[in-house]
Amino acid sequence: MTGKSENSEKTAPAAGEADAKGERIARFLSRAGIASRREAERMIAAGRVAVNGRRLDTPAFTVGPGDTVEVDGKPVAPPEPPRLWLYHKPAGLVTTTRDEKGRPTVFDALPEGLPRVMSIGRLDLNSEGLLLLTNDGALKRRLELPSTGWLRKYRVRIHGAPKDEDFAPLRAGLVVDGERFQPMSVTLDRQQGANAWLTVGLREGRNREIRRAMEALGMTVNRLIRISYGPFRLGDLKPGEVAEVRPRVLRDQLGVGPEKGPEAKPRKRPVRQRKPGGPGKGGTGKGGKTNPRRR
Repeated sequence: MTGKSENSEKTAPAAGEADAKGERIARFLSRAGIASRREAERMIAAGRVAVNGRRLDTPAFTVGPGDTVEVDGKPVAPPEPPRLWLYHKPAGLVTTTRDEKGRPTVFDALPEGLPRVMSIGRLDLNSEGLLLLTNDGALKRRLELPSTGWLRKYRVRIHGAPKDEDFAPLRAGLVVDGERFQPMSVTLDRQQGANAWLTVGLREGRNREIRRAMEALGMTVNRLIRISYGPFRLGDLKPGEVAEVRPRVLRDQLGVGPEKGPEAKPRKRPVRQRKPGGPGKGGTGKGGKTNPRRR
């Protein structure tokens, strides 16, 4: 990126948009997909970031349209317009770029050809279904905020033959290990042998919230599939497939993206075949070679 630096306070631009006079360096790196803002600030403190050949020691620096930004001596390309993908996460993958236990990650399994992406929220190891991916750090943070009020729906299979009234505590909101969970919508759909299928909706994303809430009622979840996240649906995506959200939908639903122009037809990316490795505990996915390009 090239232009003039201007170190002055500004109102932060909306997700996916930069002020014409520039933006803070940590935000620039986040939008460029290098790191989150906090991680970028740590990189700056470690002396890994330079602008126009000058190593930075503070994140209080504004990058302008003519500045050259480097991380670890390598130039950083200007941020692209924000993009969003729907990914059908299989069970057995962790939603992190690196796993200290060596388990396969979502980012190892993504189809070739995607840019560097970040997940919006997480699904735990044994959970499946819709995971949103983006190339834009500001959009990621925005969509993770509880203030979006977006409903997230899940198909949940539990062991046993519950009655509808058994879920009253979930609908009212309950406290688990000192943590208050907001009320959930719960529909008892059908009994299937020794298991029951439910549809559960919630508007927050606490760690393993549905599993922990069910455990508090003495119920065990043995399958969990996210089917929607706000206006975005899993639809007919197969496990491992990725589909990009159309720019027009991004504009209409989120108010971000380029101005109106010709629209490309959305494309599903096929599942990438991963070489056999250690399957995730309790999951169906298999390990593959890591892809440092996405890390």
